[in-house]
Amino acid sequence: MSYGSIHESLKGKKYVNLIPSELEKHIIARGEGERTSTGAINILTGRFTGRSPLDKFIVRDKRTENHVDWGEINQAISEENFQTIRKNMLSFMEDKDVYIQDGYTCADTDYHLNIRLFAQYPYSALFANNMFLRLKEEQRADFEADWTILCAPEFQADPKENGTRQGNFTIVNFSSQEVLIGGSGYTGEIKKSIFSVLNYILPQYHDVLSMHCSANIGSRGDTSIFFGLSGTGKTTLSADAKRRLIGDDEHGWSKYGVFNFEGGCYAKCIDLSAEKEPEIYAAVKQGALLENVILDSNNTPNYHDATITQNTRVSYPIHHIANAKCDSMGGVPSNIFFLACDAFGVLPPISRLHTNQAMYHFISGYTAKIAGTEDGIKEPVATFSACFGAPFLPLHPFKYAKMLGEKIEEHNVKVWLINTGWSGGAFGEGSRISLKYTRRMIEAVHNKELEDIPFHKFGAFKLCVPSHIEGVPKEILEPRNTWNDKDAYDKKEMALVEMYSKNFKKFEALTSENVLAGGPMALNLA
Repeated sequence: MSYGSIHESLKGKKYVNLIPSELEKHIIARGEGERTSTGAINILTGRFTGRSPLDKFIVRDKRTENHVDWGEINQAISEENFQTIRKNMLSFMEDKDVYIQDGYTCADTDYHLNIRLFAQYPYSALFANNMFLRLKEEQRADFEADWTILCAPEFQADPKENGTRQGNFTIVNFSSQEVLIGGSGYTGEIKKSIFSVLNYILPQYHDVLSMHCSANIGSRGDTSIFFGLSGTGKTTLSADAKRRLIGDDEHGWSKYGVFNFEGGCYAKCIDLSAEKEPEIYAAVKQGALLENVILDSNNTPNYHDATITQNTRVSYPIHHIANAKCDSMGGVPSNIFFLACDAFGVLPPISRLHTNQAMYHFISGYTAKIAGTEDGIKEPVATFSACFGAPFLPLHPFKYAKMLGEKIEEHNVKVWLINTGWSGGAFGEGSRISLKYTRRMIEAVHNKELEDIPFHKFGAFKLCVPSHIEGVPKEILEPRNTWNDKDAYDKKEMALVEMYSKNFKKFEALTSENVLAGGPMALNLA
């Protein structure tokens, strides 16, 4: 196939598919990172320590015009501006070292997508080696890329001339099957750009539901998926010593079951410890890439130091998790968990959703953005992100929601809402719900301990809450009980109801009465 000008201009560069140890040598030699006491390499990504969603664009052309859900999330850029930026990036890269890394996405062989990254920095190539599925040696000889990424963190666009908001950008072109990333050294832009590509291709052309979720599988073959935005616990809760990890962030759900898009994990490091997250802690070793972590005088990572950012990160191949499932595949899910980091302390730590509630909460996608996850976020901010992944969805959210609802009904999947946020008060007053308790509640679901326990409806959200769970303090199951000032809780609950209601107004015209009835009581008020 034709690779276009990126491949033709840069294919002669010499650093092609270097193994991780060689890439690490280049990172250290260039002064772009240092070896830590864990064996991992630590880098600094510069100004951007998180994604910059306001600087993401899709080329608007005949292919995308009538399919992309254009707006604040999916911003349009012209083909002319794309071509100008690409030309300028290629000129910029002419006298630079270029690190070329090949890989592919989608563990299910029916949906493989070959990816070639051209990177200015060796650490971008190491990240790609960690996060994309890795080629076997016999696959390299006749490798042809379906998609090409050009990543040049030092290149800046001219907003006035190029149609960008500022110097940094991520641009996806579905017609040429290329991604341009400039002005940002944050590696997450690489993986999320391809996630957006898959969110466009798989639902439209393959009838596969693409999902922003983690997934694991139990000894009985029962698959669970965990939806949630960054910081809500997808990676942490799916890395369970008693279950095998399928993947921590991006998956597809075909008629046969769930498959991972990636070959690695991209975990948050803030407050990482062997006690709280032993699997992830042990994964930080040679081959892993730490980002923006403060090191002490012995080059030991200080995971509690957020001087640079709250969004410290580590990428590593999935086999760094001892109990990872080698083929990254699972069956049809038995349980779905929606993870909401409730900064208001209103939602119960666990509740069971019927299908209409599940659809309502999936379309709403309530959580809180954690400090540092995106550029400019300094403290938790309550937000709604459709399908728990709106920044990565080129199509209208109802495309994904409809597919999920149909699969829940077809397979009789149990759906749970998990609050990994605050209890006993809002952020700044209450405390974060203990990870130990959250793990115990999810374990109880997996062990089917809740099947014979009575449930009752709680609060304005009409959520079904279990009466008790062994190993979890009974009072935290009903959040109002954890507040000293009950009136203050009631006011905060109604404030959150109003936020849900206000957010959902943009979806009401396309939503059935049944799904609307799955929302909080304010939606049903005259």
